[in-house]
This record gives sequence, C-alpha cells and structure tokens, in this order.
Amino acid sequence: MNSIATGGGDEGDTGVLGSGRLPKNHSRIEAYGSVDELNSELGVILAAGNSPYASEDTLLPDQIRQQLQEIQSLLFDLGSDLAQPGSGQSDGPDTRINSTHSDKLTQWIHDWESTLPPLRQFIIPGGSLNAALLHRARTVCRRAERNIVRFLKDAAEGHAALVFLNRLSDLLFLQARAANQAEGIEDVPWISGAQSPEN
Repeated sequence: MNSIATGGGDEGDTGVLGSGRLPKNHSRIEAYGSVDELNSELGVILAAGNSPYASEDTLLPDQIRQQLQEIQSLLFDLGSDLAQPGSGQSDGPDTRINSTHSDKLTQWIHDWESTLPPLRQFIIPGGSLNAALLHRARTVCRRAERNIVRFLKDAAEGHAALVFLNRLSDLLFLQARAANQAEGIEDVPWISGAQSPEN
C-alpha cells in the first residue's frame, strides 16, 4: 500500500502539475493553498451546522447547506486551475471555473438579497455560531483573493478565479445574515469607538 508520507516535500518544495517543483512559499502555492483553507472553513461550517448536539433551531438552513456543498466542489476545481501552469492562457488548458459559475453565485446573491431586510448600518461578525463561522469564511475568502491577485501579477494567467472569489465573499456575507435571521438573532451592529460608553 502506498503512503502519502513520501518525504518528497521535506526540503520545502512541492510538485506542481506538469511543471516540476516549486518552493512551498511560492505565490502559486499560496494561491491554491488559501483556496484549500477556505474549503476547509466551509467544511467546518457544514459539520457544526449539522451537529447532533444542535437543536432544530440552530441547524444550518438547508439552502445554505446545499449551496456550500456545491461551492466546496467548485473550490476544488478552482484550486486545480491555480495549480496548473498556463491555465486560462490562450495557448494553455481551459479553466474548470468560468463566468458561468460566477453568474450562478451572483444569482444566489440576488436571491438572498430579496429575502433579507435592507442593511442600514455596518455590522460586525457575530450573532449565531453559524453566522460567525460564515463571517470567518468570508474573511478567509478575501485573503485567498488577495493571494491570487499577488500570484496573477507573477504568472499573468487568465482565469476567472478573482471574479468567482469576489462573488463568493459577498455570498458568504449574505448567508451569515440569513443564518442569524433563521435563528431569530439580530446582526451585530458596529459601534464606533468614539461612540462607545466610558468604562
């Protein structure tokens, strides 16, 4: 039986699809590694929102669950795009993630917006556990986006990763609000430090 512990990365480098090896802190590795981290965050949300210890009122809403499960597979595809040199270039392989997937996220955004009350003030992460975890995933998504911006300046590859992640961070924000609403919990308002009462 083959083991995943090959020792091949013991010197701080890793294999890249069809392109030899790169140091593990290379911008390409940072880019798809951060997408993998985001995928793990979604896995935590799905597991926590389906905990046998959760009450029926605190379970993750089915619509959010279904969307996150689909997004997890798309993020795996996105990581593959980022791992493959030349992906999306005119003379390279097509990307697995494209505008069709970003358009789907945009439609989901519009669907959630139609069910949520207008946001009239800034909010901060919190409320229910599900909402807090979704907000945390949103920040990891933004970090992945920043890493990909850095990588694309180095690689000049043409794929839809940035648009997809930009839409996804917006979607996660709305899902967090929807998770609070589902549990009857108010979003946590931002209060400027200048307005905070003195201790």
